[in-house]
Formats: sequence, C-alpha cells, structure tokens
Amino acid sequence: MEMETFVLNNSLHMPVLGLGTWQSTPDQVKDAVRAALDNGYRHIDTAWNYKNEDAIGEVLEEYFKSGKLKRNDVFITTKLPMIHMEPTRVKASLDESLKSLKLQYVDLYLIHSPMSLKDKGDGSILPVDENGKFMFAYHDLVQVWKSLEELVDEGKAKSIGLSNFNSKQTERIVTNARIKPVTNQVECHIYLQQKELQKFCEDRGLKLTSYATLGSPGRPAFLSGEGNYANALEDPVICQIAKNHKKTPAQVLLRNMVQRGIFVIPKSVTPARILENSQIFDFQLTDEEMKEVASLDRHQRMFTLNLTEQHPEFPYHIPY
Repeated sequence: MEMETFVLNNSLHMPVLGLGTWQSTPDQVKDAVRAALDNGYRHIDTAWNYKNEDAIGEVLEEYFKSGKLKRNDVFITTKLPMIHMEPTRVKASLDESLKSLKLQYVDLYLIHSPMSLKDKGDGSILPVDENGKFMFAYHDLVQVWKSLEELVDEGKAKSIGLSNFNSKQTERIVTNARIKPVTNQVECHIYLQQKELQKFCEDRGLKLTSYATLGSPGRPAFLSGEGNYANALEDPVICQIAKNHKKTPAQVLLRNMVQRGIFVIPKSVTPARILENSQIFDFQLTDEEMKEVASLDRHQRMFTLNLTEQHPEFPYHIPY
C-alpha cells in the first residue's frame, strides 16, 4: 500500500493515516507498531504523556537496523507534556523523548495542550494536590512556541504544531510565529466535526489532525464528564454508507475525514483492526454521502476536560 500524504505549509509531506498510541501499554504498542509498519503505515503518533516512547523506539530501531525501513521512510510525532511547558525546559523534554524513541529528530513536535500544569517531580502527568485538584501552572504560550521554534533551528524537530488549541489560542501563536504551526491536532468526529475550526486553521495555513475519529469508545470517564454519548460506529447513517461500499463503519468514519482533508490517527492494538483502518484508499464517499455525514454534527465534545475548566488557558469556553 502506497501511503497517501498531505503537504504541510513547510512543504514537507505528512502521511494522511497514522497509528495512534494513546492508552497502549509498552507491550501492546510494540505489536501495534510492528503491525502498522508491516501494513504500510508510515506515521506513528505518540506523546511523552503516553509512557510508551521507549517501546516504540525499540521497534523503530529494530526496523532501521534490519534494513526493513530507513529513518526518512517513517514520520514520527510526539508531544510536549503539560508539566514541561516552562519555556527553558522544552528542549530537555524533547531530548528525553528523542532518547526514548532512539531518534536524532522527530518529524512533528506538538504542544500537547494549551494548559500547563505544575511538575510534582513524581512522574504524574496530571498532578493533583491533596484535595484532588489539578495543580495549574501558567506559561505564556507564545514563549513556549518560541522554544519549539528553536528545536526546528537545531534540527531536532522538522515541523512543529499545536494540539487542543482553540481558534483564539491558535491565532495568538500564528500572529507571533517565526515558524508557523503545521497542524492543530484536536478531537474531531461525526458528532464534533470542527468545520469552523478547520476553516479557521486552513485560512492560516494549518491542517487539522483528528483524534477520536471513531468516537474513542475506550476513553476514561474522568475526561468526559456527564452526558449521553452516541456510538459513532453504530450510527445508522454510517452503517448504511458502510453497507453501500462493502466497508466497515470505522473505514467510513476515517474515509470521511480524509476526504475533508484532515489527517487521521486511529488508535488500535489489534493487528486485524490496524489493517482494516488502513484500507480506506480504495473507495470514495459520494458528494451525497458526504452531505449525509455532515448533517450528523451535534457539536458534541466527548473530551470535555471539565476538571480543568478553571485553568486560564482552558480551550473550550468558546465554541471553537
């Protein structure tokens, strides 16, 4: 399978499909990355917060040393954690990720969230105080961004971008950037289609990357808050379109996003699913089907992050 790419605003090519690795344990992720690479995936998306960069690095080293792949065959994304957003600490954080991944550079480095948190020094990725409240920190996002720009200057990151930023936060970065962000990785699925944010970002040269494209059925409850969340994989419209094309609902959800010009990074640890998720380049949704899917938008966020809404950079106080 020849992996399709979209061109970024720095003229680099990023594979349209990547393997998401959130919630994948080190053992699971090794098998998942092998299955993905063997089935033609050329993009692996991870993060310092996922605590699996070491395992991913072992597999990458195995494939490079054996000659199965060269370094420039694979696009690797990782992310700056919320506890390392002190601008003077950014470089050391990426160095730590590079050491784990056994790489000299990453293809894309994202600010994982606009909200920074205090580092308790105990490895907590979401530190809480004795009352169970998140320990907020505040760092100027523009200064954090300038630290990422230095990583590009040093060759440690080929591209840099954002994750979970709203339009105002994105604008603040774009307006002050010497090196533009190439993407904003956000929750995006049929019930939260992010049409306004997509247009906003594309008008400024950024492409969207969708996470939770399949509805993230395995997400932990504390990230979701209360609410009735429909299962995107069981949506009758999606199931009917899948039937029309002799495809699965998951393939239709991914194909819809790709046809909208959005990157997808579905997470799976099941080899059969990893293969299935890659089989989205041999069919096309019709204009009518795209309209049907567009009509499913409920502006319903599944990752509400309610426990952090007092943070000065909480991104969801505005619609997009």
